[in-house]
Amino acid sequence: MDFALSAEQEMLRESVRSYLEEKVPMARVRELMETDTGVDESLWSELAEMGWQAMHIPEEYGGAGFSYLELGILMEEMGRLLTPAPFLSSAVLGTGALLVAGSEAQKKEHLPELAAGENRFTLAVVEPGGSWDASSIELAAVVDGGSVVLTGSKSYVLDGHTADTLVVAARGTAGLDLYLVAASDPGVAARRLETMDMTRKQAQVDFDGVRLSAEQRLGQPGSGEATLDRVHDLAAVALAFEQVGGAERCMEMSVEYAKVRHQFGRPIGSFQAIKHKCADMLVQVESARSAAYYAGWAAAQDNDELPISAAMAKSYCSDAYFDIAAETIQVHGGIGFTWEHDAHLYFKRAKTDQLLFGDPSQWRAKLADRVGL
Repeated sequence: MDFALSAEQEMLRESVRSYLEEKVPMARVRELMETDTGVDESLWSELAEMGWQAMHIPEEYGGAGFSYLELGILMEEMGRLLTPAPFLSSAVLGTGALLVAGSEAQKKEHLPELAAGENRFTLAVVEPGGSWDASSIELAAVVDGGSVVLTGSKSYVLDGHTADTLVVAARGTAGLDLYLVAASDPGVAARRLETMDMTRKQAQVDFDGVRLSAEQRLGQPGSGEATLDRVHDLAAVALAFEQVGGAERCMEMSVEYAKVRHQFGRPIGSFQAIKHKCADMLVQVESARSAAYYAGWAAAQDNDELPISAAMAKSYCSDAYFDIAAETIQVHGGIGFTWEHDAHLYFKRAKTDQLLFGDPSQWRAKLADRVGL
């Protein structure tokens, strides 16, 4: 594999970064994080016009037909600026579930809408207990005549209160299944949760006797656990790219501040302790980038190494981003602890990302299982 980006991919990165810096400065991020939805609808529409949501959707379903690496570039640049958009929930999780397990009819119906930004999906897996382990899922899918009835709750659902459609993991007689549930269906109720990261909204969604048809199931009966494993691996790769972008931005802020902040008549960057912190950040950023890009290559190639590389990327990039975000606050000293400075926003995103889809220790355990240890 070649870790270097092609000329076209570099152009994509430059155009994405330029657009986001103009459209979503941190002042705008702060405005949106104070709202209930956290979504700028005009921004979402513009992203759709530029084909961001369609990036890795095949052309036959109305997509742009690019690979997971191009999707990763988008995630990396959005991670740099904490872009307030339901991209991870819809373009990665929801779209990923359809691509992995959707029938041809389901793909033809929903993927064009997702590509155009006209329908927002999200994945509802975790329950109030907070575990990402599929074995902990208890939401019941009970067969009643010709229908399947869902009863239970999902929590920490990314953008669950603004999504149009939820991909819900539920347990039935055949095992675990995934169902497409419209947010407007009778018996579905969502409310936003107060979480650490205000820039990425999460919700609790309750299902009170929600009736579904058999056509709303994704994949074969009992195939939900295998589908979730695949979807979570792909989501972990996308999240690793986001973590690289955020970590790099934290490093840049630290280096810039170390050059201009003076103490004892000299820039604090001239002190060995600060030099070491910044040097360690660089090593972690570049190592995280290598892990993310290797996993992105495996995802783009649909390679057998994806389960291993995804676990490596998720575990390493999660810890690297969190460590760098914490050190960024230390480099900035007193100002790094203030609400007005952006350091705390990156720290909170880093901590939330660290726990999404399971914490690093869980992914290291997955890695050990997958390599036969």
